[in-house]
Amino acid sequence: MNMKRLVMIIRLQLIYIVLLSVLNISVFSQQGFTLEQALNTAEINSPSMKKTRLNLIRSQENLNAQNAALKSQFALTLNPFSYTQSREFNNLISDYNTYQATESNASFSIMQPIKLTDARISLTNKFGYTDSYSEYSGTTTKGFNNNLSVRLEQPLFTYNRTKLTLKELELALETSQLNYAIQLLALERQVAQAFYYVYQQQQSLDIASQAYQNMQRSHEVSKNKVDAGISAREEMFQAELNLATTKSDYENALVSLENAKDDFKLLVGISLFDDIIVLPNIAVDTVAVDISFAIDQGLANRMELRQREIDIEFTQFDLIQTKALNEFKGNLGLTFGIFGDNENLENLYENPTDNESVALSLSIPLWDWGERKARIKATQASIESANISFEEEQNNIILGIRKIYRNLLNLQNQIEIARQSVTNAQLTYDLNLEKYKNGDLTGMDLNIFQNQLSEKQLSYTNSLISYKLELLNLKIQTLYDFEKKAPVSPVMTLKGKN
Repeated sequence: MNMKRLVMIIRLQLIYIVLLSVLNISVFSQQGFTLEQALNTAEINSPSMKKTRLNLIRSQENLNAQNAALKSQFALTLNPFSYTQSREFNNLISDYNTYQATESNASFSIMQPIKLTDARISLTNKFGYTDSYSEYSGTTTKGFNNNLSVRLEQPLFTYNRTKLTLKELELALETSQLNYAIQLLALERQVAQAFYYVYQQQQSLDIASQAYQNMQRSHEVSKNKVDAGISAREEMFQAELNLATTKSDYENALVSLENAKDDFKLLVGISLFDDIIVLPNIAVDTVAVDISFAIDQGLANRMELRQREIDIEFTQFDLIQTKALNEFKGNLGLTFGIFGDNENLENLYENPTDNESVALSLSIPLWDWGERKARIKATQASIESANISFEEEQNNIILGIRKIYRNLLNLQNQIEIARQSVTNAQLTYDLNLEKYKNGDLTGMDLNIFQNQLSEKQLSYTNSLISYKLELLNLKIQTLYDFEKKAPVSPVMTLKGKN
């Protein structure tokens, strides 16, 4: 292929890439994202956070409903009209009797649960009017009636189910809050990893672009030397291969960046058609970490430990309910009321009648073939398992913090080494570029030094990102920000999240 034609094709391709980039910028305005902005956006828009937030809302509303159920319940029942006509055999008179009745009544009741004793107390008033006829007596009875009564239902010799249900719902809400906070921390890790991965690809593209530009300059030098007869034409072939290779690397880096952006946008919950660029604060300052303090913070603050404690409490509730299986228990029912009837409404209680009832019932299990005892043992085994899980979680927290601490120390050394390696690689490349210009170095050798420089630059960027992510892991493991020297309080409520 003619050399001038090749150079022309390369220039046209570069112009095409530039125009395409300009077109993309004009159609889709580029939006800059800091890590904090990405986290805030992800908390609102991330599908996983939306589902976790809905679970939190569900738990909160279940608790609200249970608290509402403990308040006085008012009910009104109306039967405006009822007519009945029937002919039935009456055992009392040993004959058939035709009965007709027209009724109208209404019932109003107030029921109040008593949380302290798990009792139910209710006040009921039933008022009505009756017009009835009996063939046997040949009489018609008309008049008003009213029945006012108070009833108490009190369970005996058993656990308080009202208190237990309320406590279970309170713990369920706390569990949902902990899940939300843990999910938020997990999302922070995912977003940070995706964020820095996009930044890594941006840096890779910049490095590839720099290498491509360097190779263009060296290609031009080689071309001039070949045209001047200073170098052999074979040197030009190598320069063209080097240029094509760096161009391919640049295009690959561009594709990798766009793919990383799409994954990041999907995770954060923004439109896939938005063009973004991440703006990280990649500067690294040495952070002093006291390993004993870090472990103490983790054991004191980690929400997973509170989750294990809640699991233990739930198993204790299961034990209470299991012990109530085939238990000796009773129920006391007390009713006090007054009934009045009269043809005239104003004389309704002229001759009232007292209505009272007292009922005591007992449930006495005799033999259950060991069912209750076996179920209690099974529940006790669950309690012991929950206690073991709590201890295991403590050990995992300590182990995780110790590993992160060691990694941070190692990464600090790697950053210093990577920084010095970039400096050395840059100086080496500059020196060998001058040798190449003077004809003391081949294009193949120069390409090796260019690749070394790109590799060292990318390695330095990766070491900075790894250190940042490991600091984030330490914050998540301890719920303490060692960069800001302040505790982290991620537990969220529904306020401002609906």
